[in-house]
Amino acid sequence: MPRPPFPVALLVLLISSAPYTADGTISVLCNGNHYTAGDPFTISLAYVFSDLAVSGSARPGQDYYNISPYPNAFAYGHSSCSGNLTAGDCSYCLRSALGVVNISCPMAIGGRAALGDCGVRYEQYPFV
Repeated sequence: MPRPPFPVALLVLLISSAPYTADGTISVLCNGNHYTAGDPFTISLAYVFSDLAVSGSARPGQDYYNISPYPNAFAYGHSSCSGNLTAGDCSYCLRSALGVVNISCPMAIGGRAALGDCGVRYEQYPFV
């Protein structure tokens, strides 16, 4: 299996270091198509993951959609948290969900992880 480029590998390490939520993983789905090492999608995906981890919990209603700003290989993302979570708890849960999807869906062009109180999704195409 090819190694992911440095920025994505670093992001995976940072996100996967977040512990799982007490509720555990409910479901993980991975797109069956994959990107290759050196694909411009890796930079777009790193942007989307970073933005979901930071901005997703700061939105009113904690329901957030984003898109990478790189037109040569867009990545699309979504994150949400249940209304009973504080912004800090939502951020913690989202980092955990991103770690789960990173580990479970290596180099997939799309993936989704649902934990007890939050979830994340990313794709190489718009899904809204």
